[in-house]
Amino acid sequence: MSLFGDGLDAAVHKAFTRPAPKSAPAQMRYLVKQLKGTRPVAQLLRVSQRTVERYVKGQIKKPRPDLAARLEREVKKRWQPQIRARARQKAATTGGIVIDTRARMGYTAPIGSTDQDRIRHLTVALPPRYAARLFDAQEAGAGDQQLKEIAAEALKEVYFQDNGHRAGQLEEVRFTDIEHLEFDL
Repeated sequence: MSLFGDGLDAAVHKAFTRPAPKSAPAQMRYLVKQLKGTRPVAQLLRVSQRTVERYVKGQIKKPRPDLAARLEREVKKRWQPQIRARARQKAATTGGIVIDTRARMGYTAPIGSTDQDRIRHLTVALPPRYAARLFDAQEAGAGDQQLKEIAAEALKEVYFQDNGHRAGQLEEVRFTDIEHLEFDL
């Protein structure tokens, strides 16, 4: 489970104009329509084609927990792609992204400063260029470590250095022990 990737997806999901299908038969019908057949859906969900057909007809209504999780994940991944793209584009060009986190943060700085790590709860609006970098890295398949590095660099510039107005010699921000992380567009 990807903490940063899931957080970015949840932020984009808030932009949806209609809720995704909730029942298993409705979710299955949506996937069959999107993938143009029951066979590709069966392969995607790792079930038999006959099982997919029974869900579509409404003969089965309650899936196993593991199948329910896969089904919901695949539906959300495909739900309202234009709105998802528009929300990402807006965040990357004009709106930026807000990060709300509670984590241990510290920094590397010249001798004589108090650079000890401590738990901080921050809610910081990041500029659009960092939203673009986060979304681009996520699209390219970046892992949590790379996304965390981008977020740490953004927090260094926006929170610790106040966009170049203070702490000019700050070298690196450590962003560890994340207790809470949430993004908002």
